[in-house]
Amino acid sequence: MLAARAVRQSAEEPLSGLEVADGPPGAVPEGWVRVRVRTAALNHHDLWSLRGAGLPAKLLPMVLGCDAAGVTDDGREVLVHAVVSSDDWRGDETLDPGRTLLSELHPGTLAEEVFVPARNLVAKPASWTFERAASLGTAWLTAYRMLFTQAQATPGQTVLVQGAAGGVSSALVALGSAAGLRMWVTGRDPERVEQAVAWGADRGFAAGERLPEKVDAVMESVGKATWQHSVRALRPGGTIVVCGATTGGDAPAQLEHVFFRQLRVLGSTMGTLEEFQRMVRFCELRDLAPAVDSVHPLPEARAAFERLESGQARGKVVVTV
Repeated sequence: MLAARAVRQSAEEPLSGLEVADGPPGAVPEGWVRVRVRTAALNHHDLWSLRGAGLPAKLLPMVLGCDAAGVTDDGREVLVHAVVSSDDWRGDETLDPGRTLLSELHPGTLAEEVFVPARNLVAKPASWTFERAASLGTAWLTAYRMLFTQAQATPGQTVLVQGAAGGVSSALVALGSAAGLRMWVTGRDPERVEQAVAWGADRGFAAGERLPEKVDAVMESVGKATWQHSVRALRPGGTIVVCGATTGGDAPAQLEHVFFRQLRVLGSTMGTLEEFQRMVRFCELRDLAPAVDSVHPLPEARAAFERLESGQARGKVVVTV
């Protein structure tokens, strides 16, 4: 089976451990189903795995990839939900201490086929291309949960997104705008801020710039570099939703602002199958689709990883089988 695998890990040169080659498909857990992959989308999670974060070295080689769309053996066109919960877990699978993402414990989606629990399949809308369907996984589900489950944002509110034009950021802008939210973005790169505005943000600001008014919610994935700005940008009673900390998680907590202005600080990780299903329906109704930066055939997956690692991608990097 042709697949893109992590065979070694290096924090300094992550792509040195990437191998695109034929290999055995591996054992199939009981009750799981096969999806013949048509398209898969890359995420920064794949680069972190190659760097040695989140993927134990003892599990190498590991097929990379979390997101995919394909066809089951009985002919159904489906999207793959990447969160794999424990067999006996019930309820919100993101709260399962034993949960994993595809490519962390079980082989991922950057392959000719992937095996997943039957419950992890979502029907692909008939009118969607496979490229569109595969791109609506990790980043968009993360954004959907942040906005609508954690922040409980409602039409007319103002939401600030820290960091412009990244995968989650662009999904936040698209989903929020379609839901009637006023979406503001910040960024260090003026071109990326302009890109976010072109994708639907109402206004763009330089990183740390004073805002014209307080906002109802802040979507935070940057961490230490933007935390102070996020806290001070909120109106009393506002909410910060945190899904990551790419510049470090050791920012001063600013507890005096948190308790005096009664701010809410909420963590958020991926999303549930139910949220994934709702998001797909919402995107179908609003005709939302992720921007696609580039498409690469599976044998040339290294070029896709190079594009992602460059930081120049404007939209999803997609691999076709």
